Amino acid sequence: MSGEIQPASKAKVAIVGAGPIGLELAVALKCAGVDYLHFEARQIGHVISQWPRETQFFSTSERIEISGVPLQNTNQGRATGEQYLAYLRSVVEQFDLQINTYEPVIDIRPVQDGFYLLTSKPSGKRWYFCEKLVLAFGDMHAPNKLGIPGEDLEHVSHRLRDPHDYFRMRLLIVGGRNSAVESALRCWRAGSRVAISYRQPDFDAEIVKNHLLPDLQTQIKLGNIQFYPNTIPVEITPEFVVLQKQDGEILRHAADFVLLQTGFIQSSELFERAGVRLHTARKVPEYNPETMETNVPGLYLAGTAAAGTQKRYRLFIENSHEHVGKIVQAITGKWPERLGTIAERRYELPLETFQSN
Repeated sequence: MSGEIQPASKAKVAIVGAGPIGLELAVALKCAGVDYLHFEARQIGHVISQWPRETQFFSTSERIEISGVPLQNTNQGRATGEQYLAYLRSVVEQFDLQINTYEPVIDIRPVQDGFYLLTSKPSGKRWYFCEKLVLAFGDMHAPNKLGIPGEDLEHVSHRLRDPHDYFRMRLLIVGGRNSAVESALRCWRAGSRVAISYRQPDFDAEIVKNHLLPDLQTQIKLGNIQFYPNTIPVEITPEFVVLQKQDGEILRHAADFVLLQTGFIQSSELFERAGVRLHTARKVPEYNPETMETNVPGLYLAGTAAAGTQKRYRLFIENSHEHVGKIVQAITGKWPERLGTIAERRYELPLETFQSN
């Protein structure tokens, strides 16, 4: 195959994905003197850039800091998405990281001595070669669609862009986890007439953050937010949403806009092209939790890429820093000097990992 493909560039390591963990890995490799290539399908921190304005992290700032660089803000509290994107840009500038943004990797071909990567840009497709490969592209590639009539109508969305969009509008939110609860509260306070449909009888206090749930319960009790427990949407029309209760009863709720906050799924395409074994219906990739190496020799996972499709989130930025350390140690033999900012760096592994043979 090496005679057939003429790569545009070669490197010891290639990183796919430039979220926080991908960037932290790039810093660690650069500081270790390892030559690498770095690819990102969009812009750095793309998922965070899609958050609604002024959304705060659930994690405290010190737990999402990367590469030993403190994250400061004016209120000494949890960072907003905008603040964190500025922070990530500053890390890229500080370490002068070279990232091929807007150049998605569309194919991976393992060979005896490494990997060929095919990328796509408006100017054309290019091949690259690397000896080691790290997939750090996250797990939120597409919305988890319900597959019901009307889901693709113009007034239906799977992401909250800005609560202002729904000022004085009738908004139905479908879902009952943190994103749905926070969206309901923010949109109601922005002047929207909010209702929530949730397939469970109540919200799970072990899932919904403790600063959100009492607030939502209060607004439901006061009648400020309407709640449809034990319901699922079965059809969306331009005028209303058809909800079905567990006992089969049908309800129709008039809505100007519908926000389906039903989670996201990870694309398994690159895993499958590379030969990574996937497990369970969530397609969790197989890897060695001691090194983050998959069943494909030389191919590693970092961050939420290791989680498959997360229905209940177990991997976040804050417990993925150690992935960087394990990968760098496996490649260079040394643990990186700059990793997060917390002195004690012993993060929990995901509850479900699949050991490579």
